Amino acid sequence: MKVRESAAQPCAGDLPAAALTSPAAERNKDPILAVLARVLPEAGRVLEIASGTGQHVVHFARALPRLAWQPSEPDETLRESIRAYVAVLRLANVAEPLDLDVLEPRWPIARADAVLCSNMIHIAPWAATEGLLRGSATLLGPGAPLMLYGPFRRNGLHTSRSNEVFDASLRQRNAAWGVRDLEEITELAERHDLLREEIVAMPANNLTVVYRRR
Repeated sequence: MKVRESAAQPCAGDLPAAALTSPAAERNKDPILAVLARVLPEAGRVLEIASGTGQHVVHFARALPRLAWQPSEPDETLRESIRAYVAVLRLANVAEPLDLDVLEPRWPIARADAVLCSNMIHIAPWAATEGLLRGSATLLGPGAPLMLYGPFRRNGLHTSRSNEVFDASLRQRNAAWGVRDLEEITELAERHDLLREEIVAMPANNLTVVYRRR
C-alpha cells in the first residue's frame, strides 16, 4: 500500500529524466546530515524508510561512505528515481531500493544497524507510524538508533503557527493525515523498547528525534 503522496518533480540538468527532485529534500538534506554524522555508527547498514526521490540517501552516502545505505520506497516511480541518482553518482555503498511498505507485517530486510525516516508519518495514516516503530524494533539490535525527521506537535500543541496551518491543510487533503504528537509517538515507541534519547531543533520548525533500542 502506498502510504503517502510525493511532491517530486522532474529533475533538470544533467540527471536522467527518471531522477526526480523534491525542493524540501534539497533544503533539509544538510541539516539532517549534520545530525546523522553525529548519531550514526561509524560502519554498518542504515535502512532509510520512504526514501522518496533518492536525494537524501545519495547525499548521505557520499558524505558517510563507510556506511552501507539501504533505501526503501513503496512507489515504483520513486524507486526508479533512486536508481537514477545512484547510477549517475556511481555510489557503491547504496543498495538496490527495496519495495517496503511499513504497513506490511513482514519487511524484506532482516537486520539494520540504524533506521532513518524523514517526512513520512504526517503524510500517512497513524497505522504507518505504528508499523514503522514495530518493524524498526524488530530490525534493530540493542543501542541501535531510529531517527525521525519532520514536524511534530509537543504535548498536543503545535510548535508554530506555520505548522498549525500545514496540519490543517494535510487533514483537508486526507483525514487520516496530520502532524503527530511527539509524546504519543514516544509512548508507542517505548512499548517496542525504543527509548527517546534526543530531540534536535531543525530549520523550518521541524525536529529530528533520536530513539535507541533498549
